[in-house]
Amino acid sequence: MNGVMPRTVLIMQARMGSSRLPGKSMMDMAGQPLVHRIIERVKRCETPDAIVLATTEKPEDDPLAKLAADCGISCFRGAENDLVKRYLDAAAKYGAELILRLPADNVAPEPVEIDRMACHHMTQGYDYSTNLVPILDNGYPDGIGVEAINQGALAWVGANVDDPRRREHPHLNFFDFDNDRPADPDRFYVGTIACPREFARPDLVLDVNTHEQYVYCRSLYEYLYPRNPQFHITDVIQWHDTVWVPQYGQPGFHV
Repeated sequence: MNGVMPRTVLIMQARMGSSRLPGKSMMDMAGQPLVHRIIERVKRCETPDAIVLATTEKPEDDPLAKLAADCGISCFRGAENDLVKRYLDAAAKYGAELILRLPADNVAPEPVEIDRMACHHMTQGYDYSTNLVPILDNGYPDGIGVEAINQGALAWVGANVDDPRRREHPHLNFFDFDNDRPADPDRFYVGTIACPREFARPDLVLDVNTHEQYVYCRSLYEYLYPRNPQFHITDVIQWHDTVWVPQYGQPGFHV
């Protein structure tokens, strides 16, 4: 990349037909839909040249397209379960050379950490890198970062991988999360970045895949958002340790 930042597009994937928690994208999060709150945060990133909400062509996802328009970002509608194709088609439409992939169930992405990962990805020459989840002892909480993928690397996957599971979950083509190692090190250069010490908490999970996780994250927003709409991960940690845990214990509770 010769030190020049490639055209970078942050692409958020969302659909209403989630198998584990249907309709979660539009569930309330401190007075706005969950996806609205995520968009609100990622619009503070400095690295992306564009932000795109990538959903499906199904009528049930019309509210997501309207939400994207209401929030002032672009919307792309494409393949439902073939996420490799949906991302590649969205990248082609918006001219992405570097794709920042963000599942739209990570409710508290941290803009500075997204920018750090994108810049580190570029300077290190990675094909794929991530601070979205704790890998390779990076120390990150689950859900505050992003996956950075070169368009050329994802295009290779699109042309050569037929396995439906790896088409639906693009990251599996680059990293073996079960064994914490690159999936194809001879083909793809993969890496991460160390989490700043003050919020290195890989025990924290800020995803919404279950009802219990939704209640946890909704409670987080109800407490923090009125105090500071631009709350930081350090605020989340303080809330978790001093408000949530004394009242409910660790996530995994029953309500």
